[in-house]
Amino acid sequence: MRKRIIGFDEVTDWRKEEWLDIAKLAEVEVTSENDSFPIESAILPGANRGWRAAGAGKQRIRIVFDQPQKLARIFVVFEEIEIVRTHEFVLRWTSGSGDAYREIARQQWNFSPPGTVREVEDYRVQLSNVKVLELVIQPDIAAGQAVASLMQLRLA
Repeated sequence: MRKRIIGFDEVTDWRKEEWLDIAKLAEVEVTSENDSFPIESAILPGANRGWRAAGAGKQRIRIVFDQPQKLARIFVVFEEIEIVRTHEFVLRWTSGSGDAYREIARQQWNFSPPGTVREVEDYRVQLSNVKVLELVIQPDIAAGQAVASLMQLRLA
């Protein structure tokens, strides 16, 4: 087992991470967004309202970097406080220039309000030359009328 002794006041959680400033480093593409819950609300530091799609169905969020980036961590949070549903998301990336997308993760999650309302995924990765990072969300795998949402997306 690997372990280390830390001081009581030492903070090691995700809030201390050196997150990338996506607003300065990339253009963000979305298939749709609710005017009251724009993508900035999920990506910008300090924002806590999250993003929601304008309507039901599969949605895509693409981060297109101005210059290729190295990624070591991808942190995503989803939340559903109203509808019982199973969603699926896929994280994938490409270096661009016609290269195929490479899948990082494919995950399903069962939301069951009021009990299970939040999904937190924290991926440690070693990706180089990332030109595009894409998040595809199927908000309800049973083809219901759920709307895709994302509380947070952070990259380091």
